[in-house]
Amino acid sequence: MVESFFLGRRMDIHHNHSDPILLLSGPPSCGKTSLLFQFAYNCALESNCNVVFICNRRRLEIKPPFLSQGIDPSSHVFQRIQMKYVEDDEGIKNYFAAFHLHDTFPAAVIVDDFGDLFEERRCQERYANPRGRDLAMVRILALCYNAIVHANEKGPCKLLLSDTHHGNSPRLLFLYKRWISSIFTVRGDGSGSFLLKNNNYSESYDSGRTRTAKYSIALQYLFLEGIIEETER
Repeated sequence: MVESFFLGRRMDIHHNHSDPILLLSGPPSCGKTSLLFQFAYNCALESNCNVVFICNRRRLEIKPPFLSQGIDPSSHVFQRIQMKYVEDDEGIKNYFAAFHLHDTFPAAVIVDDFGDLFEERRCQERYANPRGRDLAMVRILALCYNAIVHANEKGPCKLLLSDTHHGNSPRLLFLYKRWISSIFTVRGDGSGSFLLKNNNYSESYDSGRTRTAKYSIALQYLFLEGIIEETER
């Protein structure tokens, strides 16, 4: 599944219907937005359907994604990637609250910097609770989950979220694991490259073999250096 974030690695991105929601988490400046945009491109290319990319417009303009070398910026595929700009978690809630009203569902919905859309003080005031941010995230994740499950009753539809972590694992992992079993994490390899790994928390997942993608951001391109296969003991 790590191949879905890179160009030229064609596969059925909807092969696992038991994981309708995915999370990509990594440290700052590791190319998460570039990985998300490549995922969106691959979805639009292989499904021939629309993909919705949700993000904060200001942040995207400050740090635009880098494409893989070989992608034509004028490609017709980009016409199937619909940009939706939101300012906070209210924008996410409003979008998914009306998701069931769609005549046709997108192949994927991608939300960049999902965790950063929840401003801690505003959430605390809204719920009159010091853990207001956690409560807000739980409610939105539940809404997202129900919306995507409903969409999958008519056809394959993925939801991919991204978040930033500063340690070895996603912040608020205990919240994400309730709704998401397939979590991709990024870490630096110490030499300027990054390692993307799928940490699957599903009970039915076979953890005997893992695939890790080694990539870098070089000359304003997203570059896949290779896929590493490991057998876990």
